Amino acid sequence: MGRLIAISNRTAADPKARAGGLAVAVWESLKATGGSWFGWSGELVDEMPRGTSVFRDEGVEFVLTDLTHDEHQAYYLNYANRVIWPVFHYRLDLASFDSEAFTVYSAVNQRIANLVADRLTPTDTVWVHDYHFLLMGDALRHAGWEGPTGFFLHIPFPPPEMFRAIPEHHWIARALCAYSVIGFQSERDRANFERYLVDDCGGKALEDGRISVFETTTRIAAYPIGIDPEGFVNAAHSPEADRAAERISRFLGGREFVIGVDRMDYSKGLPQRFEAVGQLFDDHPELHGKVSVTQIAPPSRSKVEEYQELRLELDQLAGRINGDHGDLDWIPLRYLARSYTREELAGLFRIARVGLVTPLRDGMNLVAKEFIMAQDEEDPGVLVLSQFAGAAEQMKDALIVNPHDRNKVADAIHQALTMSLEERQERWRKLRNIVCEQDISWWRNRFLKDLQPAIPA
Repeated sequence: MGRLIAISNRTAADPKARAGGLAVAVWESLKATGGSWFGWSGELVDEMPRGTSVFRDEGVEFVLTDLTHDEHQAYYLNYANRVIWPVFHYRLDLASFDSEAFTVYSAVNQRIANLVADRLTPTDTVWVHDYHFLLMGDALRHAGWEGPTGFFLHIPFPPPEMFRAIPEHHWIARALCAYSVIGFQSERDRANFERYLVDDCGGKALEDGRISVFETTTRIAAYPIGIDPEGFVNAAHSPEADRAAERISRFLGGREFVIGVDRMDYSKGLPQRFEAVGQLFDDHPELHGKVSVTQIAPPSRSKVEEYQELRLELDQLAGRINGDHGDLDWIPLRYLARSYTREELAGLFRIARVGLVTPLRDGMNLVAKEFIMAQDEEDPGVLVLSQFAGAAEQMKDALIVNPHDRNKVADAIHQALTMSLEERQERWRKLRNIVCEQDISWWRNRFLKDLQPAIPA
């Protein structure tokens, strides 16, 4: 393989963004091949940008473009986050369909594709990431690129009956099939897309994992993304992690510690989780004063109305739970609407008895895997995991719950708090093995290996 060319809405141009997740996998491959990373600069301008910002860091070329205010509003806020995001997370009730926004979304995909195509060489391989660029494969073809192009969707893909609600669903599906390889987080997501292509587009599933549709053939498969296990273990034992653990331990006063860490997003099931915590203390008064729950939820997309409403709902629920159950020397639910560093979170995970990862719908959810790797093998905590997170397909030894059932979630938290050391260790060992075996390098190598056959000899 020649150079790897990555395309994503946001890049790792800032060295601080290279610590985990996608950035680790893409960064290493880009360094190894002397590749390039294309994306948004993070800057907004009034007029259409005439050029790009280009620089190199550790042998990786970054090619960044500004967005106009109008592009950001229509492409990013309106279409990506008010159409694609809610529909792909099974929330048709929150979608706001906008054909004019789709026009801009398509135009931004094509504009960036043109920038990329101008800098490609015949031996390059292109890897596009996430829902901002569903149309990028087709846009690159229109820009003249004929080489191998892979796409990985980091969020879920909905069932056909939901995907059809998007007025442009057929256009999006046809554009996606311009990619050589399309990767999904879970088998459920892959099956949803295949079913749509077969039922709605006349596609034919082939035996080798490819599908013939729209007069072309593309490979679709599940590639569950992993983490850097060793890196997160090191983060959990860093001085910064130690300080964070010590700070909260002073507040805990020997109480059992339950933690959740999520972006403030309606897909994460935070109101339902808070209600389950309230139910736990309703059902088990013996836990009063003995268990402390902390939810860290840094705000995201604060300009979108639904997120402002979510913030108010969480404020009210936390206040009610603490008012009903709290005491002079005990706050049942600490709710922190701010961000913490990777090392600080790793330190908090390390001392937690229970990790709550209960999204209503998630592509993968790497917090579940990070929680496992931060644990003390002599006295590990227990993961409570939503059946609707992509991670549930791999992490079957977690306590799997329906996040909509607050009674069952409350029961699972109680089960985790009272679980024997022997069972906790056994579950943790099995989960650790999965996270270590199917790590970020495993994910990257599987995807790029499948993309290799699309590269001309």
